[in-house]
Order: sequence, then C-alpha cells, then structure tokens
Amino acid sequence: MTSRNMNGSIFITGAGGGIGTATARFFASKGWHVGGCDLSTAVIESLADAIGRERFTPYVADVRDRAAVARAIDDFAARHGGKLDAVFANAGVLFMAPDDRITPGQKDLQVDVNVKGVMHTFDAAMPYLKRAAPGANAIAMASTSAEYGSPHHAVYSATKFFVRGYTEALNIEYRPQGINVCAIYVAYVDTGMVRNAEWKAASIETMGIKAKADDVAAMVWRAAHGRRAHWRVGFDARMSHYAVRLFGSWVAPIYAKLMRI
Repeated sequence: MTSRNMNGSIFITGAGGGIGTATARFFASKGWHVGGCDLSTAVIESLADAIGRERFTPYVADVRDRAAVARAIDDFAARHGGKLDAVFANAGVLFMAPDDRITPGQKDLQVDVNVKGVMHTFDAAMPYLKRAAPGANAIAMASTSAEYGSPHHAVYSATKFFVRGYTEALNIEYRPQGINVCAIYVAYVDTGMVRNAEWKAASIETMGIKAKADDVAAMVWRAAHGRRAHWRVGFDARMSHYAVRLFGSWVAPIYAKLMRI
C-alpha cells in the first residue's frame, strides 16, 4: 500500500452532514488526514470530536465566500506539507418544486452554492493539488440530474450540468499536470436534504431513495485513487446515463412519467 493510501490529505466542503460527514469518516478510517468545513461551528466541532482531531481538522466557512474557503484550505494544506492529495467539493443545496414555486432567493442560493462554491473550492485547492501531483484529485458532487434536464429540479439540475461541464473541461486541462478532475453522479441519497425537503418531487416515490451516504463516500474514495472523469453510484445512476445515451431527447417522456407530469 502506498503512503498516499495510508496517509493522504483531503479537504471536504459541506462536511457537517450527509455525504460530507460520511466521506470524512470514511477517509479518516483509512488513515487520511481530513479537513472539513461547514456553516455551523457546533456541527463541525462535534464531528471533529467524533472522528478525532488527530485525523480531522474543522473549519467554519461558507463556500459562497471565496476568501473564507481559501483561508480554510490554505491553513489545512499548511498543516500537511503545503499540499493536498484530494479535494471534494461536496457542499450543495437542493430545492424541489415546479419552477414557478421556487423563489428567486432559492434559485440564487442554488447557483451560489452549487456553482460558485465549487469554483471557489477548486480555485483554492489547485495550487496545493499541483504540489501533490501526479496522482492528485479534484472531485465534485454532481447528480443524475446532470444526465438530462430534470423537471421539478430545474435550477438544481442546471447547476449540476455546470459541475459536469466544468469537471470534464478541467479534467482535460489538468491531466497533463498529473491532476484528475472528476464528478460523482448519484440519484436520490438518503440524507436530510432529501428526506426533509419541504416539497418532494414525485420521482422520489416512483424511484425510491436507494443510495446511502456511505455508498457515495466509498465512491469518492475510489475517485480519489482513480483517473476517470465520471463516477456513478448505483444502478439508477448507471441506467439514467445509458437511457440518455440511447434515446437522447426521446428520454423526455420517461422523465415526465417519473415526475407524473
């Protein structure tokens, strides 16, 4: 086993719950040093106590704030030789409802967190990933909503299309420098963001919530050691991908049926 497998470093945004917490725990259990940020001081400090501060370094930072993210990543990288083996831009916001029922503020928040937050995270991490290359990884949380535009998730879906295009393009740009850039694609995950949503899309009932946060964390681990641009979690994610590739825009009636439109 390489030293990176046993003693790597990763910074995770949105580490205070759901997929972020599961991923922090998973990497720490594998011997990695994990830095994680979230909005809540109490939540992120509690996670540090649970994992152990020798393995997890907590930060309070809002990914919408470029400077705050940079300060957190700068500090964490400085604690680990001035480099990062991986970064996971996980922080995200989801509002489900027909488009005319989602407020302008909710739409803006999804763009600010899901788009700008990923850019802020990658921009801050890239200098330190370069120092760990070859073999460094920049990973972002995407969604099966990035396979084909998803009704009742319109803005969320669009933000994940951004993540897809952004990571695909950067994968080509940074590969010669020894950095793999990729995204994780998954359908509904059993997290508070989905379970506690004020309005739930009909596809939650028709498709079910099959993926667990731990399933995603395990895929992030694979991505942190791999060279692919796309990592799909579970049967539904793979089938969504194949359906769109096979049927193209003819997949729209299938999506309408899933959403009961």
